[in-house]
Amino acid sequence: MRKRNCRVQVRLDNKEYQGFMKAVRKSGLSQEVYLRHLINGVVPQDAPPPDYYHFMRELHGVGNNLNQIAQKAHVLGVIDERRYDEEVKKFDRLVRDITKAVILPRPME
Repeated sequence: MRKRNCRVQVRLDNKEYQGFMKAVRKSGLSQEVYLRHLINGVVPQDAPPPDYYHFMRELHGVGNNLNQIAQKAHVLGVIDERRYDEEVKKFDRLVRDITKAVILPRPME
């Protein structure tokens, strides 16, 4: 069963429609999702460039490698755990900040 049973029909003139469709295409969202974002008080971001996803996969791979190195170094007892943990937290925060800046919708001002 559908969660959204209420239907809304909106009429736009040609200029409004073209502007709406341009914004929808730039966001990479469907028309419905784009409008729901606006109704919920957030402005959808433009879709990120294709390279974004490649770079994020690379960053996640680097993070995974760091964790593997840390596990090995911990077993051998040759790591400053506190310093390493601080740097990993910075790395994780950077990945979250990049995602927030590029992907997540922003609140309306």
